[in-house]
This record gives sequence, C-alpha cells and structure tokens, in this order.
Amino acid sequence: MNRLFIILFLSIVITSCKDEKKSSPEVVENIERSATDSLIFPDEKHFKSLKQITFGGDNAEAYWSFDDKQLVFQSNNPNWNVNCDQMFLMNADDTFEDKMPPMISTGKGRTTCAYFLPDNKHIVYASTHLGDEECPDAPLKKDGKYIWPIYDSYDIFVADLEGNITAQLTNEPGYDAEATVSPQGDKIVFTSTRNGDLDLYTMNIDGSDVKQITFELGYDGGAFFSPDGTKLIFRSSRPKTDEEIAEYKSLLKEGLVQPTEMELYICNADGSDLRQLTNLGNANWSPFFLPDGERVIFSSNFEAERGFPFNLYIIGIDGKGLERVTHSDTFDAFPVFSNDGKKLMFSSNRHNGGTRDTNLFVAEWQD
Repeated sequence: MNRLFIILFLSIVITSCKDEKKSSPEVVENIERSATDSLIFPDEKHFKSLKQITFGGDNAEAYWSFDDKQLVFQSNNPNWNVNCDQMFLMNADDTFEDKMPPMISTGKGRTTCAYFLPDNKHIVYASTHLGDEECPDAPLKKDGKYIWPIYDSYDIFVADLEGNITAQLTNEPGYDAEATVSPQGDKIVFTSTRNGDLDLYTMNIDGSDVKQITFELGYDGGAFFSPDGTKLIFRSSRPKTDEEIAEYKSLLKEGLVQPTEMELYICNADGSDLRQLTNLGNANWSPFFLPDGERVIFSSNFEAERGFPFNLYIIGIDGKGLERVTHSDTFDAFPVFSNDGKKLMFSSNRHNGGTRDTNLFVAEWQD
C-alpha cells in the first residue's frame, strides 16, 4: 500500500469517524495501527509500529538527544530552501509532511554528521562553510565506479539549538568529520585525514586531548561508542592487494573514496583489541550498538547480487547470531536507537512513491 493511498484512506475513514459520533477510541486506534502496519514489510518482527517522519529529499543520520526528547538530522529537501545537506532539529514526536523543521546549521557550505552533546542544548557537526559558502560539488561516479567525496574543508563545530556556532573543535588541514559522542558524555570520536589517511581519532568534548586510535591503511569511519562507552564499532574499507592500495591512494589524493567494499570492525575506545567483526562481502556499514551492548545493528547489501538492496541486520559482538531485521527491496540504513532502547530511527526508500527520496522512519522496537 503506497503512502498516497494510506492518506486518502485515512482521510475518508477519519472523516466518517467524525461524522459518526458513536465511533469509539478503539476504532480510531485500530485505524492508526492499520496505517502504521502498512509501512512494515512481512517478517519485520522487531517493529511493533513504524511511522514515517519526512516526505521528500534525502534525509539521514538522525541522532537522539541524551534525554530522547529531540533529534538532529541532515536533509537536502529542496522544499526546505537548501541546495545541499544542512542540519535540522525535530522533537521526538514530530512529522514533516506539511511543515518544515527549524534549520540549526548555518545554511552555508555542506554539513554532515550532527550529534547532540550531553547538555541537550548543543550539537556537534561538520561543515565546509569556512572553505566556501557555496555547496561543494558532489561527484558520485569515477570511471564508472561509485565514489564518496572527502572534502578537506570539513571541520567540526559546536552549535546551540538556535544555530549559533559557539566553538570550533578542529582546525587541522584536511578532512575532519563524522563526529559522534560517547553515551557517557566525555568523549567524541571522529574521522580525519590529518595524518594522510582516513583514521579514527578521539577527543574530549571540548576538543582537547586528541588521540589517533586506528593506524592501518584504509577508510575508517562512521564510528559509534557502545552504551557504556568502552567500545567502538565502525566500518572500514581496507585495501589489501597492490592494485587496491594504489587505487585507494590515488582516489584519496583527489579527495575521493570508493565505499563498495566495507566490513565492520570493533575495538576498545582507546583503539586496543581491534578486530574485524564481519566478513560478509560487499558493503557493510552504518553500525550502531543495541541497548544491551552485546549486539550491533547495521546496513548491508551482502545478499544482493547487483549491489542492491540494502537491509538492516543484527550481529553479536562475538561475530555470531547474524539476523536480518528489514525486508525491503530498496534501501534501509542509518539505524540509531534511542537512549532508552525503545525506538529505532532509520532512513529508507520505502513508500517514496517510486521516487529517489530517502526518508526518516521511527519504529517501536521489540526484541
């Protein structure tokens, strides 16, 4: 059932409910449940309910405040007067079919990877606006291969919820981005090219005590802390053959990476006890710890013959118990649990009317 049909169906039935004064709360509840269930594909047993949050453009990386009352996310929705990704704020119960959320980045340059600080009054995010106030070019293919741009003008900033930048945490030459904050509220992990490669670093939330924690050649990124702050999960594309190494280095000199072969890695928060968690092939990425700290949810296309679709999976931190969570024929990624573990926010192409829109969805989680 597509979204337009759901809206039309609900408008007819709810109007009827308003006309029929004897309709009970149970009837309305059943109608609402029917609508949310229609977003859930068969076998998605972990979703007690599912609600669509955004309705156009590319919307991704929605991260919860420490008190679970708000989220910050990035969007390039053209109806929101932006030409490339900017940061937007939402309350936990908001939806944006008929309204626009407040933008809390500068509106200049391109932004990525915002995350709440422990006070719930500030965020960190990366932006290119100091290098150029215009949106940078976003190449998607080179020599027929899918690529990501790694802008060397990205730096990491702190902003309040009115969009005022209150601090700049990085000012080294090269790419500094992908910052996330420990649930313990004491550390930030981020990816940087300050040493000539794409490695993980940690720092205090005020930007002090910067430490490099990964050292092998390859793109280490998208890192998240475990709930107790003792471990990190991240994805990496690590070239092995001479040909792969030469291609990786050549692309990196151009500010590009090829993210089609990625596996998940796990280590202690200081980088010790590093080990590869998955060996599935294709692209395994956007990992996030489950509330128990013993499992990780991530996006992968390892079952896809042609590189598509991407679905969500769970795996134990011991590398066992692989389980498929979503059953989409398009794209599901960027899964993020609320701090209380009751809700999962993720991005999906489902129910987008056949467009390329990637929207935010929030699920009530059941284990």
